[in-house]
Amino acid sequence: MLKGIMPPITTPFENDEIAFNKLGENISKWNKTKLSGYVVFGSNGESVFLTRNEKLKLIEFVKKNKSDDKKLIAGTGSDSIKETISLSIEAANLGADAALILTPSFYKSQMKHEAFIKYFSTIADSISIPLIIYNVPKFTGVSIEPETVAKLSEHQNIIGIKNSEENIANLTEIIHLTSSNFLTFVGTASILYPGLSAGASGGILALANIAPNECIKIFEDVNQGRLEEAKKLQMNLISLNKAVTSKYGVSGLKAAMDLLGYFGGEPRLPLTSLTKLEREDLISILKKSNLL
Repeated sequence: MLKGIMPPITTPFENDEIAFNKLGENISKWNKTKLSGYVVFGSNGESVFLTRNEKLKLIEFVKKNKSDDKKLIAGTGSDSIKETISLSIEAANLGADAALILTPSFYKSQMKHEAFIKYFSTIADSISIPLIIYNVPKFTGVSIEPETVAKLSEHQNIIGIKNSEENIANLTEIIHLTSSNFLTFVGTASILYPGLSAGASGGILALANIAPNECIKIFEDVNQGRLEEAKKLQMNLISLNKAVTSKYGVSGLKAAMDLLGYFGGEPRLPLTSLTKLEREDLISILKKSNLL
């Protein structure tokens, strides 16, 4: 069963091409941690900027280079159901353990309960690997309701959700409405501690790219009843998580990786690197969080 802490890993670029050698170096470092697995080409992997062929190469590479104890999840969702099914099938053939499927969002006003039920159920019926719903309203502009998630959780091939809302009430309701076998992953480290305390199975967190051990410690502390320790560490990481997600986004996350001994590199256009002032601010935040 999937659980624990997983990073949606960044995609390193050099001269606008995927730098697989640098990705290998990052994976080698992450392999030494207690991370449960890796998500390839999620939002932080700049999925929307990757070609289909690049995505397939990433699955192949990460599968080959990850340690045996780590799971591999592929972010194969798109608005096109045919493309999502096709890419998910290829991901499975290349060794992905699960497919992370984004909520469709282009026709926002029509993306409601019945549309989501049909969309996710049809995909789950069509692929051989388990499906994890990906709810990230800050990018899609739509949010899947807890009642819809509960209905979808009845499908034997829909095993969980990555919920990237900061709304702890919605996360708690999803956990309450679904069975103990359904996996609810916190999608942002800003609510990792309260999410785990409410019964979440783990976290798929941008912050885990640069602070894997700290995120893992919060997970372990909560599960072992060391709540004060977990809470203290959570508070220490809130500003940093904000910096590499909502404040500076992928560019900030990649800059932080460069500062902490990983390879982040340049984001792909239209994203741009941090300015000098932004980088100085990030360094200050990293120091205050005791990571630098």
